[in-house]
Amino acid sequence: MDNQMLVAVRTLLEETYDGPEENASWYTEAKPGSGLFGTLEKLSAEEASIPVNGTTISAQTDHTRYYLWVVNSYLNGEEPSKDWEASWKITSVDKITWAKINEELQQAYTTLLKKIDSLDSLEEQTSNSLLGAIAHSAYHLGSIRQMIKAIKNPKQS
Repeated sequence: MDNQMLVAVRTLLEETYDGPEENASWYTEAKPGSGLFGTLEKLSAEEASIPVNGTTISAQTDHTRYYLWVVNSYLNGEEPSKDWEASWKITSVDKITWAKINEELQQAYTTLLKKIDSLDSLEEQTSNSLLGAIAHSAYHLGSIRQMIKAIKNPKQS
């Protein structure tokens, strides 16, 4: 990939979802498992369903998946019909639903990386969509990690 901005976008998305490269980080902890997928794989469906400040990790995760679906739709030249409220409806999950949400998040992320790899240049809408995906995903990664602290150490939150 010759476009350095696209390389940077891909690098930051990979850090957000897959975690940073060994002992190197742009903004997450520089240790294995600190990306979104590593963070989520440590959680059971029961933990993902515990309410913290009016939401659950399962809702945060499904909303993040939905957001990536919207970004992917825009990048494919589609104008998706968005229902942001519906993207927060999941509050509790069983083991099967939790696995499905995580799998769909992985698929949406993989689709986005493939789209980035197919791009040669960036116009304003694409730039905004990609940078928004980084910011939005990083925000929810931080939220989820804070929620985990509240769940694992309720006396300290």
